[in-house]
Amino acid sequence: MKKQLMVVDDSQMMEMQISRLLEDSDFEVAAYCENGEEALARYEEVQPDIVTMDIIMPGIDGLEAAQLLLEKHPEAKVLMLSSLAYDDTINEAASIGTMSFLYKPINREKLIDALEQALV
Repeated sequence: MKKQLMVVDDSQMMEMQISRLLEDSDFEVAAYCENGEEALARYEEVQPDIVTMDIIMPGIDGLEAAQLLLEKHPEAKVLMLSSLAYDDTINEAASIGTMSFLYKPINREKLIDALEQALV
């Protein structure tokens, strides 16, 4: 059975790209959320193995959404995806408890490796 992802990104193009990158892998996109609020509302319903979270989104940003999600569901596995490559952002994501940080644009090998590492 494939591992389920919840993709949280204000660009549906990113969800489509992740779906394509995961073809013929042990992972699949189970849900797509356009923002942090939607992800928080749907997490229990979807119960994904991993959440990929963009940082810059309308409403609450990805860092705040990840923090709120992990406070309510400490077992959640959150992987941050962003084009922001600032050390303070990466450090903040790590301090919140996210599993790792991938830079956009993403490639198949790095994505799958990060997803597998998040589940170890």
